[in-house]
Amino acid sequence: MPKITELFAYVMADKDEDDEGVVVFYSPQAGGWVPMVGADMDRMKSLKKEADRISAEVGKPYKILKFKLVEEIRIG
Repeated sequence: MPKITELFAYVMADKDEDDEGVVVFYSPQAGGWVPMVGADMDRMKSLKKEADRISAEVGKPYKILKFKLVEEIRIG
């Protein structure tokens, strides 16, 4: 498995357009809430159908943000 140097996330505004959060969905198969993030676009494409469903259900658009590695922080 390659190192993760970038991360993508489905993001949606909350009540206020300046307040955003990562979109999540509940999956009994995964055992709970699943954040809609991925280290490659193939993963993001696999989540698109769920993102579209959530967007339609709550009446808000989503966007995909791309984050790049700036530094590695080790704790402990």
